[in-house]
Amino acid sequence: MWITLADRQDITRAGMQYVFSSIAGADCHLAEDKYEMIEQLRQHPDAIVVLDYTLFDINDVEELQILHDRFPEVRWLLFSVDLSLDFVKRVMAMGHGFSVLLKESPMHEIREAIDYAIHNRRYICQRTTEQLFAPEQQSTDEDEVKLTRTEIEILKDIALGMTTKEIAEKRYSSFHTINTHRKNIFRKIGVNNVHEATKYALRAGLVDSAEYYI
Repeated sequence: MWITLADRQDITRAGMQYVFSSIAGADCHLAEDKYEMIEQLRQHPDAIVVLDYTLFDINDVEELQILHDRFPEVRWLLFSVDLSLDFVKRVMAMGHGFSVLLKESPMHEIREAIDYAIHNRRYICQRTTEQLFAPEQQSTDEDEVKLTRTEIEILKDIALGMTTKEIAEKRYSSFHTINTHRKNIFRKIGVNNVHEATKYALRAGLVDSAEYYI
């Protein structure tokens, strides 16, 4: 059983490799980027992919759909810190090959999600399930989203292609501080990755399109 671990966090890699080491027949391999992941899937089209969607270089949900169409036998375990409910609903609509697991999930949920993936079953972690069945809240327009001045500045830097490390150096802050701001920004504007955040910043006029394309 081929496992592709598409996650850029060292601690997550080490932890998931440890978990898979206790599963008979599991053969876990790291993918550094999207192209390496696709190459592994070409050779193992029935693999399980553990993917941190928020940190890996998948642009948007449409690209995830293309990958699903290209490799229909792959089982995707989306394993991230946070995912918007809109994203989860769209992924669920793609089919039963997608499972959702948050990184704050307890170990018994992590092992259960892996077991579900092995047996070609969908798994949605407890917290996400509770959010899905929570009462609907009225959607918020972009101009009603309340970002702090610091968050706006960091969002601009993200949209202009700066990494978390580069933003931390620019602002004389720690990597952890900027990463926390980044998570808060993504949560407030309802996006899951840099590509979606950049599109939001362009639509909201926070970044000039001419500046973006330089």
